Amino acid sequence: MRPLLLGIESSCDETAAAIVRGGRDILSSVVHSQAAMHALYGGVIPELAGRSHLQKILPVIDEALDQAGVRPADIDAVAVTTKPGLIGSLLVGVSAAKGWAWVHGKPLVPVHHIEAHIWAATMEHEEGASAELWPCIALVVSGGHSSIYRCDSPTAFVELARTRDDAAGEAFDKVAHLLGLPYPGGPSVSRLAEEGNPRAYDFPRYRAKDGGLGFSFSGLKTAVLYKVRGESQGGPLPPPEAIPDRADLAASFEQAVCDVLVEQTLVAARREGLRTVLIAGGVACNRRLREELRRKAERVGVRVLMPSPAYCTDNAVMVAGHGAVLLAEGRTAGLGLDAL
Repeated sequence: MRPLLLGIESSCDETAAAIVRGGRDILSSVVHSQAAMHALYGGVIPELAGRSHLQKILPVIDEALDQAGVRPADIDAVAVTTKPGLIGSLLVGVSAAKGWAWVHGKPLVPVHHIEAHIWAATMEHEEGASAELWPCIALVVSGGHSSIYRCDSPTAFVELARTRDDAAGEAFDKVAHLLGLPYPGGPSVSRLAEEGNPRAYDFPRYRAKDGGLGFSFSGLKTAVLYKVRGESQGGPLPPPEAIPDRADLAASFEQAVCDVLVEQTLVAARREGLRTVLIAGGVACNRRLREELRRKAERVGVRVLMPSPAYCTDNAVMVAGHGAVLLAEGRTAGLGLDAL
């Protein structure tokens, strides 16, 4: 049996629903992004995010059903993100999922947001359907997370390393602000970086003194700040047009982030004796990161699986997909399900 799942995602600032069959076949994907609204403030405002989810969640679910050409009666289960995320945003999705499941008499499947991102990296690849894929290493990089996992199965994950301060996506947002670029910072910095020299500035690359795995981007962010301010270190940020070599700064920052992410991921793969790496999360959209990881992994005989950019950022396809795996293991929940 290849169950048909409705997936619901509302952990941060995207309201999303999708219909997926058998954990892999994508019938529909609808995402309402709040990026334009939050850009006015330079970042996500949790109260506004929750209100927007409340307005959009039911229309988005209906649109996903319409796109897939299915009726509620056709759905076998409802999968919903329950953690981690902004609590107000999560509660909207969880409440909608519980209500929908109760009205239509469907099982409810709680999904961990990060584990769903990891599953998304496998969905579009033939190798992803093979049991031989597991165990593998997964790099999850986004605005809120930068971690490396050992994945022993689609539902068994062990965190090997994480950031000690900023997540990679958060660092992109902060550097975008320093350079006078719009929110969200990842795409803005990357577009400007295309025009610059990634070796123009030798920004620091974090490595733990004890040789352990992990990330830190606060020192890198501060190094960019010092370059932007120049001689007036105590003053306000200069206007964008007064910042020399903006494109070089963007490119050199992006290169430093990518170097650390790729290096640490491949070190983890070597230490664990694994030959497959998955990459997921919003920062996995970054062209330089995707190219660097593929190139350096190929040199050492490691294969890399990654989602299309549309399934790197938050979406409900990954929730419905991973929900099918959890459903097969009987991991359902009652109407007392809560968000965390």
